[in-house]
Amino acid sequence: MTLYETLANHLKEYIQQGLFPVGSKLPSVRQLSHEHNVSLSTVQEAYRQLELEGMVEAKPKSGYFVRQVELRTSLPTTSRPPQRPMEVSQWEEVLNLLLNRSEKGTLQLQHAMPDMTSTSLKPLLKKLGDLSRHRPDLGLPYGDIRGSTELREQLARLAVASGCLLHPDDLVVTSGCQEALSVCLRAVTQPGDIVAIESPSFYGSMQAIKAANLKTMEIPTHSEDGLSLEALELALDQWPIKAILITPTCNNPMGYSLSEEKKKRLYKLAQSYDICIIEDDVYGDVSYDFPRPKTIKAFDEDGRVLLCSSFSKTIAPGLRVGWIAPGRYRDKVTHIKYVSSSMCPTLPQLAIADFIKTGGYERHVRRMRLQYQQGRDHFLKTIQTYFPKGTRISYPKGGFVLWVELDDSMDVVKLAEIGRKHNVNIAPGVLFSSTGKYRNCMRLNFTGHNLTEREDGIRRLAYVINEYS
Repeated sequence: MTLYETLANHLKEYIQQGLFPVGSKLPSVRQLSHEHNVSLSTVQEAYRQLELEGMVEAKPKSGYFVRQVELRTSLPTTSRPPQRPMEVSQWEEVLNLLLNRSEKGTLQLQHAMPDMTSTSLKPLLKKLGDLSRHRPDLGLPYGDIRGSTELREQLARLAVASGCLLHPDDLVVTSGCQEALSVCLRAVTQPGDIVAIESPSFYGSMQAIKAANLKTMEIPTHSEDGLSLEALELALDQWPIKAILITPTCNNPMGYSLSEEKKKRLYKLAQSYDICIIEDDVYGDVSYDFPRPKTIKAFDEDGRVLLCSSFSKTIAPGLRVGWIAPGRYRDKVTHIKYVSSSMCPTLPQLAIADFIKTGGYERHVRRMRLQYQQGRDHFLKTIQTYFPKGTRISYPKGGFVLWVELDDSMDVVKLAEIGRKHNVNIAPGVLFSSTGKYRNCMRLNFTGHNLTEREDGIRRLAYVINEYS
């Protein structure tokens, strides 16, 4: 992180803590330069960054003042999916998105990728290098099919923050959360069964459902309140649903977090209909709230919740380290994991275990939470500034993706094609539905580029939207 970014973050924390109330004058450029032992240009750049984020405003011949930030805007409408089970399509569209490797200089807003440039990852990278150089033999033989003991011990420690009391033997390590979801689906269903999901829902989850020859029952969902429990109960009364697959904390793509009360109600609903819940908690650790929200698994009394997560969204997806707390389905999950991919590579597990044990992981996610929240606020303001009037935007409680709803007349699939010619990539909303709904919506990622690049990309995207409309 540069000097001006560090200073900007300090000032932002002071503002958020109320040390500088709305409307108050901030220290002068010269004063901050003296107090922080940095150049005048560094202070000016820090203030410029805060101006871009809409937190401060410069008044001629008076200095910088704290600005009233109004970020909330019209939220996306509650979804209205088909009221019957559907087979999942959209694989070709998902494949095209996954294979899209654009030229350098293209703004990549289509993938849900964490920031992997932070200096807080250096201890992990050093440990990976040390293991590769000095103990490569640890990575050559078969390891424990459930995952390394060292990692599972640390995962059990991390689970306490989400309200779960787990033993290392309660956990099974997987190749990322995608494998975890796939394994769990096959453990609790048979081909032809119906799985209830949010609508819109993460396309990776739906493709796992498709691969297992299952059908989806999409449940109406709101970007702030989350999945409708009333609609879910009606669906459970009408259809033989075998499982609920949900991302209840920092949801992808809508960003909501179910309240603790709704999580309890959802669990009790699953209990009363005697079905299981597959809980995707991959974004839980990058919730903006502290302490982080509890999982549904925290309320599990009889092992019917299969908790899935990974380090793909908190550290880096290329490590391919995920896990499952499968409850009563542990033996079946372990068997399916064995026939699916046997064991996972050992060295990344050992490096991550050390990263957690020595406190590096906690420091990293604490830093990322603040960074992502700042990115959300800047991104929201930028979209509000440049996108057409009437655009609806989600207000995520964590993570790093936004759901944007345009006018019903807009075709975001075509917009995405045009956007690529302007060096901006987006994820069209049709990817997040079994049947290609949400054609006027898009999911955008707000990491991986600096504020100026992101603002320039949104400006270009707004130009495409206005030209198309």
